Amino acid sequence: MTKLSVNINKIAVLRNSRGGNCPDVLQAARDIERFGADGITVHPRPDARHIRYDDVRQLKAEITTELNVEGNPIESFIDLVLEVVPAQVTLVPDAPDALTSNAGWDTLRNREFLTDVTARFHEKGIRVIIDLPVNHTSTRHPWFLAAVESIQKRRFDSPYLDYYCFTEAPTGNKYVKISGSSWHYEEQFAGGNMPDLNLHSEALLAEIRDIITFWLTDVDVDGFRLDAVTSFHAADVAANVATLDKIKAMCEEAKPGSYVVGEAWVGQSALAEYWQSTVDSFFLFPSAQAEGFIVKAVLGRSPDGTKYVKGLETALSLLPEGRVLAPFLCNHDTGRTIGLLQARKLPERAKFAQGLLGMLPGNVFTYYGDEIGMVGAGDDPNKRLAMYWNDGDMTTQPPGVTSLEYAYPCVDDQLADPASLLNYCKAVNHARLRSPLIARGVNTTLYADKNVVLMKRELNGECCYIAINFAKKADSPVEIPATGLAIVSDLVALEGNATLAEADGVTIVTLPAYGIAVIE
Repeated sequence: MTKLSVNINKIAVLRNSRGGNCPDVLQAARDIERFGADGITVHPRPDARHIRYDDVRQLKAEITTELNVEGNPIESFIDLVLEVVPAQVTLVPDAPDALTSNAGWDTLRNREFLTDVTARFHEKGIRVIIDLPVNHTSTRHPWFLAAVESIQKRRFDSPYLDYYCFTEAPTGNKYVKISGSSWHYEEQFAGGNMPDLNLHSEALLAEIRDIITFWLTDVDVDGFRLDAVTSFHAADVAANVATLDKIKAMCEEAKPGSYVVGEAWVGQSALAEYWQSTVDSFFLFPSAQAEGFIVKAVLGRSPDGTKYVKGLETALSLLPEGRVLAPFLCNHDTGRTIGLLQARKLPERAKFAQGLLGMLPGNVFTYYGDEIGMVGAGDDPNKRLAMYWNDGDMTTQPPGVTSLEYAYPCVDDQLADPASLLNYCKAVNHARLRSPLIARGVNTTLYADKNVVLMKRELNGECCYIAINFAKKADSPVEIPATGLAIVSDLVALEGNATLAEADGVTIVTLPAYGIAVIE
């Protein structure tokens, strides 16, 4: 499920600049938890410019949600983490004099160091997962450079020639010509700088096996996210599935129980083919974008709950036992949700869509900025604008941005507004945290029409009910075939609240416009 962790470094900055204990960092953390956040994030630096080491110790003893500690893993930081044992640790390679944490890890140069740190964190039960793109490399990769040099010099003796899809007679797929040669290389992604790997090559697969084994056993990470799995082999689903099985088997061989999640940008019927693989999860693209069942259920002359239920039930019907859905609304490759929903001036519609996403089973993902209603479409840089923290933020935007606008207020302003989209999203996350059956329970649709949906989630003898009103105006009642129930989460997109009343052995739930209630 999606979880919100709030960084309180700035609160500590104010305290330190004023002296004393105003504002109170611990009280701020308590309040943030009370408002619905799922965790607290801090970044203690050696110079103690904001959060101090003692703050971390006190926060660990005080807060009841997850604690995420960020920092450069110098010895004092590692000692602190091992002492406190937070729920999560985020490693950032920032120098002591760095203004902010904007650097990345050179994993090869820091191999031994990262291996040691991973081991020390594993001792405390902290898991580590990394990204594993096996469908392409950069044109600057040593494998590719050696292969191209061999072609250009007409030696054709490089062992890496078989690692890529080279040809003198390109047909059908996307190919890029090699300068000074009649040869081409296949590249499914535009730009000419990401040559496809030849995943039919046994030599390459052996290389990938070594890479997987290295990370899972030598470094001891716990799993991988696989990029663009539908592009392993152009237009060849069977080959893609076979390669997924090979990669999952490599992972299981190296480390039984390791986790693999794939990015499969396909519809429901095509996703069914990919579920034939043994991969643990796939991102649910049928829930996302303009044609996704959430947007289609919200848009139109009147919202339609049947479209939402049909999309969910189709996804669940294709889900093999033991696997998990990964629903979302948009990502860095798609237009932003606000644009998809036509909700620049309709925050209630934006809230409702986030609520519908949050009521889906599985592991829900939210693209950064969706929780505050950021906009962006067209060229990639416009979809990847920097987070709108405050009106004075100086965060560098991606190169090539042509449209810089914000439909909704910044984070700071929304945090101060109880009716903001951000605070609504926090409430949705809190509902999932309060009722774990939302994410992991077996779904049964008890009632569904255009206006009202009632679902039941059951697991291990426990159950909860999710009631949703798709109507934009009138309150809508629905009957639950049980009594002695209570509303544990009431998600209000417009105004009003859900109510319960018992009569003749049933519970009648009445929902306001765009209302969502979790009932136990």
